[in-house]
Amino acid sequence: MPFKLIGIENEYSFELRPGATMVVGRAVSSDCAIVDATVSRKHADLVVSDNGVQVIDAGSSNGTFVNGVKVDNYYVVAGDSVTFGKVAFKVEALDPPAPPPAPVAPPSASTAPRANATIVRPISASGDALAALGRNSGSIKAVMATDLTPVEKDRQKLQLLLEVSKGLGRATDVDALLRKVADYAFQCLEADRCAILFTDDRGQLSTKISRDRRGADAPQAVPQSIARMAVDEKVAVLSDNAGEDQRFTGQSILMQRVRSAMCVPLIGSENKVLGVLYVDNFVSTHQFGESDLDFLIAFASIASVAIENGQFSDRIRREALVRSNFERFFTPHLAARIANSADAVKLGGDKRPVAVLFSDIRGFTPLSETMNPDDLARLLTEYFTEMVDCVFRHSGTLDKFIGDAVMAQWGAPLGESDDVDRAMEAALDMIVALDQLNERWIAQQRPTLQIGIGLNFGEAFAGNIGSERRLEYTVIGDTVNTASRLCSAAGPGEILVSEEFRAALKTPPRLIAMPPMELKGKSQPVPVFKVAR
Repeated sequence: MPFKLIGIENEYSFELRPGATMVVGRAVSSDCAIVDATVSRKHADLVVSDNGVQVIDAGSSNGTFVNGVKVDNYYVVAGDSVTFGKVAFKVEALDPPAPPPAPVAPPSASTAPRANATIVRPISASGDALAALGRNSGSIKAVMATDLTPVEKDRQKLQLLLEVSKGLGRATDVDALLRKVADYAFQCLEADRCAILFTDDRGQLSTKISRDRRGADAPQAVPQSIARMAVDEKVAVLSDNAGEDQRFTGQSILMQRVRSAMCVPLIGSENKVLGVLYVDNFVSTHQFGESDLDFLIAFASIASVAIENGQFSDRIRREALVRSNFERFFTPHLAARIANSADAVKLGGDKRPVAVLFSDIRGFTPLSETMNPDDLARLLTEYFTEMVDCVFRHSGTLDKFIGDAVMAQWGAPLGESDDVDRAMEAALDMIVALDQLNERWIAQQRPTLQIGIGLNFGEAFAGNIGSERRLEYTVIGDTVNTASRLCSAAGPGEILVSEEFRAALKTPPRLIAMPPMELKGKSQPVPVFKVAR
């Protein structure tokens, strides 16, 4: 005697024929495919006989239950309940199949449209539509091959979805994934157009891809009345005569002469609607059947997972790129904080207090004329490596290299209360690090270097400057210019600081007041202090 598993509070239904061993699992290739998070990929085996069904748990994560009791191996009969994870079924005896109904003549031209010309089917993220593929009403290329048995047709549909899943899994990015989705839609459905729309943060729909069967762009707008119903109500819509349906009165349907249309929401994790998958036909009404809708629902469920994974992968790649770029200029912990900011790579910025450091090599031009390029490049690389380490060691931001000069700042994009003291410690560290470098170079009979350093504190503009193609995070303004002028005025091994910088120090080193200096861009001489060594 054949049996049937009838879903309890779910739409799954599976026919169990004697002599067969059937696999229950979350994988779409399973004989009884249950797409639910509580069901393992291979959850259980069902050995079907004339008198009942042997249920063998396959080491599932969430267990198999018969009449509420967890089992490993149990024999069930009609009337028993079986639960895989949290998806429950009732076992029923299946009567012998009834003879097929006599064919019904097609309606004449004068016949009124069918009352069920539009099908609206609620769906959820659990992908319950896989079970609905058992219905054999309408298309999917004439419901696969007409000479197949219902079980064989179901297997072909599931096999087709498995191939779709494998194909979508090979897409390298979201754009390639969307093109594959459209390709599969045209292969499986009698559609003239396929479109995929995504929802933004405000719930508005925007078209990501819209193609006709030849692969050309299809610029016509997707009917918003159909798409909005799919998104707002989380339902799959099949309209086999959209122009006559009073619920879809949008001008785009009438102007584009949409005859048959299907629209399914793309539902991701946490039941969030990512967008919609839409197909239509301009040639004839009643072009799509219920099997087409069932297939599109299951197809959209697979596509939703692939799209969400693709978006996640793209985001990871972008964040990794942003973070790797930031780590060239910021300390690793600061780079991580910036990379997680949604505004990290936008144009613009703001004014904020910053401590600015300039360091410049004294006598570099005549030195460079006496060295060959390779030796000079090696010397500068070793020098810059030590100077940048000093900046990062004290949580500073490397702004840029300007020839043989180093520019660094503290306070942007994220500031701390001791930014000025950190900048001072970095400057002192630079002098010590260079002294150690010079000792090593002397032992290697290589040229030595001397630097001057200028420090200033004040308000500056901080942000990404440049174009959409190339951005550079920097600080600009009079505070920066003054630090640069102080650096130019500093002698070998000197650190000069402004009055503003001195006043902001919490633990200042011993400072020596210098005569006020006339700096370019300043109308009056400015007070300057030199760090005593």
